[in-house]
Amino acid sequence: MRRLCLVAALFTPLAMADSLSVEPHSLMRLPGKDGVLTLDRLVVEDYATLLVPDNLVELKVGQLQLGHEARIAIVPGAQALRIEARQAVLGEGSQILARGAPGTYEKEALPGRDLQLQLQSVQGAPLSVDARGGAGAPGYFGLDGGSGTEPGCLWGQAGRGANGLNGGNGHDGAAGAQVRLQLPRDYPADAIKVQVDGGAGGQPGAPGKPGPGGKSKGCFVYDTAGGKAGRAGQPGEPGVAGHAGAVSVQRL
Repeated sequence: MRRLCLVAALFTPLAMADSLSVEPHSLMRLPGKDGVLTLDRLVVEDYATLLVPDNLVELKVGQLQLGHEARIAIVPGAQALRIEARQAVLGEGSQILARGAPGTYEKEALPGRDLQLQLQSVQGAPLSVDARGGAGAPGYFGLDGGSGTEPGCLWGQAGRGANGLNGGNGHDGAAGAQVRLQLPRDYPADAIKVQVDGGAGGQPGAPGKPGPGGKSKGCFVYDTAGGKAGRAGQPGEPGVAGHAGAVSVQRL
């Protein structure tokens, strides 16, 4: 029954909804058709995750409640996301994630999504925001060298093994996000936990191994010596870490 409720929630339009609740240990994706969503009340229960798509640019909430280890996970996007809440209650270990995506061999790493967060009233655990950039993809592995040719008994000599190819360079990490917080004047500074580090550079690609030389061969009249092995390739260079983002705090 819980699974059926979750599936229904994933596909039910919410543009006119007054409130929304994400059940414990479940995942729900917000719609973003119009770019703006307004709710009177938003509850993300314990260990639940609310996914905010990249085409949603503004989320306005009257009452925001995050349970224990609850998450608001924001999909990376080119446009900044603005979240406003009149009242916010934060459970222990709750977090807002605006992290960039790690790179792959086909795609570059994505930066953290810029975020404007206005909370007029905050209670509970510290405010934790993770808006780090995505890590760069590792470099390609260098191909191993091929084996040298074997000699014949009446002609030729053993071939030398081919050299291993160099490893590829790691890809650069993406930048951290620009995070702007608007918080109550009396909210303690040591309760603000924001990470905007740039993503780590990708690991260098490993070098290819040297190809073995052709094997020696014993013949009736004489033995043919084996060939020399090739040279190992060189490892690639590590990628460069992304630039750190920035955090600004405005008191209401």
